Amino acid sequence: MLEDLAKPIQDLKEEIIDIWGRLDAAAIEEKIRSKEAQTSETDFWSDQNRAKRVLAEIKTLKERLESWKKLHDDILGLEEMYELVRDEGHQDMEGELLANLNDIRNRFDKALILELLSGEADRNDAFLTIHAGSGGTEACDWASMLYRMYTRWAERHDFKVETLDFLEAEGGIKSVTIQISGEYAYGYLKGETGVHRLVRISPFDANARRHTSFASVSVMPVLDDSIEIDIRPEDIRIDTYRAGGAGGQKVNKTDSAVRITHLATGIVVTCQNERSQYKNKDVAMSILKSRLYEYYKAERDKETAKFAGEKKEIAWGSQIRSYVFQPYTMVKDHRNKFSVGNVQAVMDGDIDPFLDAYLHWQWKGGTIVEGEDEDI
Repeated sequence: MLEDLAKPIQDLKEEIIDIWGRLDAAAIEEKIRSKEAQTSETDFWSDQNRAKRVLAEIKTLKERLESWKKLHDDILGLEEMYELVRDEGHQDMEGELLANLNDIRNRFDKALILELLSGEADRNDAFLTIHAGSGGTEACDWASMLYRMYTRWAERHDFKVETLDFLEAEGGIKSVTIQISGEYAYGYLKGETGVHRLVRISPFDANARRHTSFASVSVMPVLDDSIEIDIRPEDIRIDTYRAGGAGGQKVNKTDSAVRITHLATGIVVTCQNERSQYKNKDVAMSILKSRLYEYYKAERDKETAKFAGEKKEIAWGSQIRSYVFQPYTMVKDHRNKFSVGNVQAVMDGDIDPFLDAYLHWQWKGGTIVEGEDEDI
């Protein structure tokens, strides 16, 4: 019925007007003018990286403003159209109204996700580290499954994946650090930081018993020169060691792997992917800057709960998400209670519903949803 469209149109209108009011269009327009003025400076192109960054920021600001302005105008136009159709009794226009409503809703959902990705580093590439937790061989296998899941997710988005540090163990991976390069990689993945729990019949158990395994995931932004982190030489200790790898003729005979310890915070990073010690040092320093960015951000904002996934014990009771293969199939986020039943699709990289659910949950305040979980 035509009347059934009144509430959905009104609800969507209120959501769009609410965000349009928060945007402060005048401030965004002033920011655009300020950055466009920079492009007219005589030495603007002397720093190519800075120039590209400024142009990208202008483009993002304009697209952000224009998309919300169009949504605002379109929903008001749809409301007027609905009132006109209703007053004149054109029930045959219901289909067209519904199609327009769905189009605006779809554009709103996409624009909202980008609005949720407006943090200082959200647009940047990401470092993602996985550590196997309690569970022995099972946990190492679980870490390798998560490694595959995030790699598959990156491939779905045409993002580049580079392995920076890889420590093998019996049955899988003890720890691995990868760099995922693509627009908003960090913004999408930042909610993955925490402990991930696996429940399944173990392929390593001759008695086919159900096992629970844990692995921790840590996500950090790859920082560009727009975010400065000052690291003094006296604040760090650099150690070199022989990188792991294949045996025989391919065994590494040089101390090319690098470990950097930040003395004040105790943060330790490693890199052994490159054959050159100098390249490994550069990558390790980049990772250290990202780790420190997360650390100082938590200190500055007094919101350490956002990064608690790295600090919790990698074991029972600290998980942010559970992946259940038996006796039923379910993947469930314990923060916002979002869940899906197709666990295999998730393990194949279909994690966007969880990433979106986290962003919406964070937008609404990030309050843990109370209520008991099933025994999963």
